[in-house]
Amino acid sequence: MKKMTVLMLAAGLMTSGAAMAGGDAAAGKTLFDASCASCHGMQAQGQGMFPKLAGMSAADIKTTLAAFKAGDMATLKKHNLGGPNYAIMAPNAAGLSDQDMENLGAYIATLK
Repeated sequence: MKKMTVLMLAAGLMTSGAAMAGGDAAAGKTLFDASCASCHGMQAQGQGMFPKLAGMSAADIKTTLAAFKAGDMATLKKHNLGGPNYAIMAPNAAGLSDQDMENLGAYIATLK
């Protein structure tokens, strides 16, 4: 009985943790494949002038996308971003909703 209680508690914690993340990784993958993969690579490994995204946390992805959308150059510079890529990323980020950013973060965070 104790074992079952522990398992149920653990399952509940995992479920609540996923719900708190706020992003839908499956929706993020769909968006990533359609909008991001052509520059960042299918597994977000980066290519050419486009940086690697794999290994970034969901929070960092959302912060970065929000900074591109808002034109927040201070945040971008703090993360060594912006520069020539700003002209490419700003229009791409402009059309993203907060939920899109959460979803992209949830998906990219699964990539290593």
